[in-house]
Amino acid sequence: MTLPLHGVRVLDLTDGLGESAGRYLADLGAEVIRVEVPGGSRSRSAEPVVDGVSIPFALRNANKLGIVLDLESDAGRTRLRELASDADILIESHRPGWLAERGMGPDEIRALATELVWVSVSGFGQTGPYRDWIATEQVLYALSGVLSRSGAPGAEPLLPPAGLVEESVGAHVAWAALLAYHRRLASGRGETVDLSAFEAIVHGFDPGFGAQGSAAAGRSEDFPRGRPDAANFYPVFPCKDGHVRICLLAKRQWRGMFEWLGAPDEFADPKYDTIPARFAAAGTLHPLIEDLFAAYTQAELVAEGARRGVPVGGVHTLTEVLATEHFAASGSLVDAEIAPGVRARVPSGYVSVAGERAGIRTRAPQLGEHNDLQLPTRNPRTAGADDPFAAPLAGLRVLDLGVIVFGAELSRQFADYGADVIKIENANFPDGLRQSKRGAALAASVAWGHRNKRSLGLDLRSPEGADLFRRLVADADVVLANFKPGTLASMGFSYESLAEINPRIVVSESSSFGSTGPWRSRLGYGPLVRASCGVSALWRYPDNAELLCDGQTVYPDHIAAHVAAVAVLAALIDRRRTGRGTNLELAQADTALTQLGSQLVTEGLRPGTVTAPGNTDPYASPSGVYACAGDDEWCVVSVSNDDEWAALCGVLGRPDLSEDSRFATAPQRIAHRAEADACVARWLVDRDPREAAATLQAAGVPAGAMLRLPELLTDPHLTARRTYTTIGHDLLPADLPATARVAVFGEISDPPARQAPLAGEQTRQICAELLGMDDTEIDALVRSGVLQPPATDPALRSAVTAG
Repeated sequence: MTLPLHGVRVLDLTDGLGESAGRYLADLGAEVIRVEVPGGSRSRSAEPVVDGVSIPFALRNANKLGIVLDLESDAGRTRLRELASDADILIESHRPGWLAERGMGPDEIRALATELVWVSVSGFGQTGPYRDWIATEQVLYALSGVLSRSGAPGAEPLLPPAGLVEESVGAHVAWAALLAYHRRLASGRGETVDLSAFEAIVHGFDPGFGAQGSAAAGRSEDFPRGRPDAANFYPVFPCKDGHVRICLLAKRQWRGMFEWLGAPDEFADPKYDTIPARFAAAGTLHPLIEDLFAAYTQAELVAEGARRGVPVGGVHTLTEVLATEHFAASGSLVDAEIAPGVRARVPSGYVSVAGERAGIRTRAPQLGEHNDLQLPTRNPRTAGADDPFAAPLAGLRVLDLGVIVFGAELSRQFADYGADVIKIENANFPDGLRQSKRGAALAASVAWGHRNKRSLGLDLRSPEGADLFRRLVADADVVLANFKPGTLASMGFSYESLAEINPRIVVSESSSFGSTGPWRSRLGYGPLVRASCGVSALWRYPDNAELLCDGQTVYPDHIAAHVAAVAVLAALIDRRRTGRGTNLELAQADTALTQLGSQLVTEGLRPGTVTAPGNTDPYASPSGVYACAGDDEWCVVSVSNDDEWAALCGVLGRPDLSEDSRFATAPQRIAHRAEADACVARWLVDRDPREAAATLQAAGVPAGAMLRLPELLTDPHLTARRTYTTIGHDLLPADLPATARVAVFGEISDPPARQAPLAGEQTRQICAELLGMDDTEIDALVRSGVLQPPATDPALRSAVTAG
């Protein structure tokens, strides 16, 4: 199989942060050349290390070539200039300014290679007051607002599992890089991209000011100061052989659960058809469910839930995940060589292209393994002469059948950057994102998730509606859907049938668990996906297996959407070469598995060694979440090497500790973790967390205050970088803060903020403009219900009056 990024050359100068971006581009077929310094990247020793192999390095550098260049030497710098002149994309994660200080910054290199896309990925970006701060995953969790929403009420906040940050940042890097490269193919102009990991996690992991899951209808809208009792959002119940999680969101799902419970009188009131009422009654409702479930196994509950239309999923440990038949049958987990002589069960990769997995093919390179490789001459892509200042996706048309968070986020990436995204909506099957506590008012999630789009009200299940859709496909570029596997085909819209109409069409289908394997027909949402993939089992306090703390988030919906967007854009790039589209498939479970890859591989190689770490980094000390002055105020500190320890001792006013034999090395500090933590805790307990973090960072110690969502809007760094914009809507009481951009581009403009459409708002416009229909034809289809404009439409009003 020829992968979609075949012929694209990427220079990968990342070290740790951003490495997974090159891996994903390599999975999709790019020739990725990993450039390391003499002696190797720091990430070659990143924990966990098993038998001398860094598992994160092995996973994030598979499918790459590897060379060594000494950029402190003239010869090394000359060689990099030569490589850059023949590359399409360069991704680097050096300290801001480091390359420029050596005459190798983006201005200098792009003066020689004007068509190069240069992507700098750093913890906080190339500008702003935190520019020189050190970003660890723990620090980014704290500063991004994620930490403040994780953990039990009244307890210390809880860090999510490691790995999710880097992989999430990598997906953003890959999207930004291909966005700029797509523009370069159209216009001949390269680009400089400044991507901040801080901003990527703020906007892409589980944004507080972005599309929310359906359970958001049951949450407070006033940002309460304390952590919510998130166990009520997507509750977990014990059963005979473990735990299960349920997602009761749609009315039909609740009615299925109600009947399963034996139709108890106290919940017969129709008000319980709504999410807020069920949330309010959780104290009475959940014990009933717990009593019912206690007598059954996971498998029995999942099967019965499927029969009744109630989404139920098992909460699986890593050991269970590795042995799950579905993940083997679907190709999600495969046995592969990750280092010379070392084989392991690993997540294969994110997506399938044309029915084949675009995943791991070759192990990560040994240091300098390809130094002598003669790089093949590439067939250069001919650049177009399009307007270089047009939006990078202008001219593309996307037919969006997606629903809820994943669907909204995926198509928004294209709408924000210039594509004409037409959201196709059927009033008989409304998008769950349009649920709102405000009655007739617009749900905030719609404003966030569907900005810059148009909406066509269309009954696809009618013969006339299906015909109109096929007519739209004839001149479209992309079709997006995230239904249960087989749904598109059952409606007559399989990729094969659509490709007969338009061979250039790219069709992306997404689901919870994919279209193959025993779980292919399972109902699924993000909370069920992460529970089934082992994320939830690690996202808990170490001493309480019952108290899972991942209930607030809808991970992996948002980041899986970014992953899918990258694949779609890669397919569009390939179409320029081949003239043909393709079909893509993404299972959200594969996103969770890939991002939890280090823990899964380690557990497979060393069974029983990976457990829920809580706030303790098993590979560093001192490291944790420490109480500060004030009510529920916390600061993360994460010391990973001797230099940071020495700097910390200086800040603490305890230079004697740096010479204490108990703390002389990282292993010794880990062995004496309690004493090291106590020293940090005593210093922080009477200090303001923001001031303390700034003091520590100024000394070179990774630290970050726990920020709550409203504080993000006034954070000095995010403010300086204009991370947020505002979006409005006629049906909203006030404007909303929203993501301003995926990255800071040199020439690509920030997205506009056109208000989200009402369901069917542009129905007449689209039918007239794209299908050449006149008013008489449109009116007839409106009256028959095939076309579904808003209730204010004249033909719809006249039909109601006549009836």
